[in-house]
Amino acid sequence: MSDAALNRPWRRSPLVFWLRERFAVLDPALLAIVGALALVGLVTLYSAANDFPWRFTDQLRNFAVAAAVMFIAANVPPSSLQKLAVPAYLAGVLLLVAVEVAGVTVKGATRWLDIGVTRIQPSEVMRLALPLMLAWYFHRREGARRSFDFLIAAVLVVVPVGLIAKQPDLGTSLLVLAAGTYVIFFAGLPWKWLAALGAAGLAMLPLGWSLMHDYQRMRVLTLIDPTTDPLGKGFHTLQATIAIGSGGAFGKGWMQGTQTHLEFIPERTSDFIFAVFSEEFGLVGNLVLMALFLALVVRALLIAVNASTTFARLLAGSIALIMFTYAFVNMGMVSGVLPVVGVPLPFISYGGTALVTLGLACGMLMSIHRNRKLVQS
Repeated sequence: MSDAALNRPWRRSPLVFWLRERFAVLDPALLAIVGALALVGLVTLYSAANDFPWRFTDQLRNFAVAAAVMFIAANVPPSSLQKLAVPAYLAGVLLLVAVEVAGVTVKGATRWLDIGVTRIQPSEVMRLALPLMLAWYFHRREGARRSFDFLIAAVLVVVPVGLIAKQPDLGTSLLVLAAGTYVIFFAGLPWKWLAALGAAGLAMLPLGWSLMHDYQRMRVLTLIDPTTDPLGKGFHTLQATIAIGSGGAFGKGWMQGTQTHLEFIPERTSDFIFAVFSEEFGLVGNLVLMALFLALVVRALLIAVNASTTFARLLAGSIALIMFTYAFVNMGMVSGVLPVVGVPLPFISYGGTALVTLGLACGMLMSIHRNRKLVQS
């Protein structure tokens, strides 16, 4: 490029300089992985939502909003994220209480709040608000951490998990519990405590079984043998596994899935979209998708390892394992090796609140990565 082109006035303008500074925070590796997953999601949804074209256009809007949220979060330094931890946690708990008082009931579950222009699912907020809160707490206790701090952390976890389980939403409550547990584990939870908690959890399984709703117990029984109710509770699992198996090694081709377009796969744009992808792109496509998720988790863990503070390290590490858990649970659920718990596949499933939450999580990772670079320099 010529010197005259480099010296053009617009290149020296404050706006251009400001934009360069803002976009410089975006981690190219993480952005490329997320972009690839988003492309896979849109391609798959276009086929899955063939009879619901408005869902595809809605998802384009959702991705635009998620990208904007990611960009904004990436420009918020981790020190500012720390200041938002307590308000975000309290707001999330209050929203969960609001769901209990004035939530919208759909299919027997009260999980949404109607805010006029749209509905929001506050439990999605806790997927990040809880790790934020716990990372802030353990950062504040660094150097003076005691066993009692882990008990306080457990209380901070139990409050939102209990409210979510009461909706009822067992799947999301377990995933929020996992998100909190990851932070506590990374904060240095002693192995003997971890073993004791595992043993206590196993001992309480009979009590947990008695407290479960009938439909939740049926999901577990259906996992063991879905053929006991092939047209009812086992229909989701059976049709999904048929779709996955019929895809073979290379799939039937985009827009060519018979299980999908003959409407045998239920919830094919949301929780069971992995069955659509598997039928049309086969085993090879699944391996590529898994490689993308693995790359996402590895990149997030590398950001966590190189984080500059305890808060940033705990937050990035928990985000990495949250993304792994969501992908693992969804794929396992659709494949018939885990109970149906209604967990979306990150960046692939249709949904606004979940996608915006993912955008926020990726923005936080980019902020942590950028802060590391500034500290080292």
